[in-house]
Amino acid sequence: MIFVTVGTHEQPFDRLVKAIDELVADGKLEDEVFIQAGYCTYEPKHCEWVRFVPTLEMRERMEAADAVVTHGGPSSFIEAMAAGKVPIVVPRRVEYGEHVNNHQVEFVRLVAGRQGGIVPVYEMDTLHSALDKARHTPQGSAFQSHNLEFCARLRELITSI
Repeated sequence: MIFVTVGTHEQPFDRLVKAIDELVADGKLEDEVFIQAGYCTYEPKHCEWVRFVPTLEMRERMEAADAVVTHGGPSSFIEAMAAGKVPIVVPRRVEYGEHVNNHQVEFVRLVAGRQGGIVPVYEMDTLHSALDKARHTPQGSAFQSHNLEFCARLRELITSI
């Protein structure tokens, strides 16, 4: 199963959702695909989809997926990494009306260059090959979230005040 998430940003990310739906329609993707489509105006015709997914279900779907495709928001692709996946990360772009600026493009380039562990996709014509690459890329050093440690230290700080 391929899990796709566009996050909760209020601008549609139709470019990604439509590209995935077309790969399924063209028979290039034979996997079951589930899309969290957010505020997209394009409604997939060949994939199961919903607008929003509760946090716990999102984690479960990422863990169960063979591949995870996300927008360029760090919360989404870090969550996929924490689920043991090498996420395909497609940054939203201002020129397509997907965001207010290109900070996702810049951030994805930075993460891919410095840390790795993601497969960036800047043009939709590389999406299919990116799925193959992500499936065959070892995760490398195990990703570990430091959220619990951060929250514990923050609690200690607040308690001490």
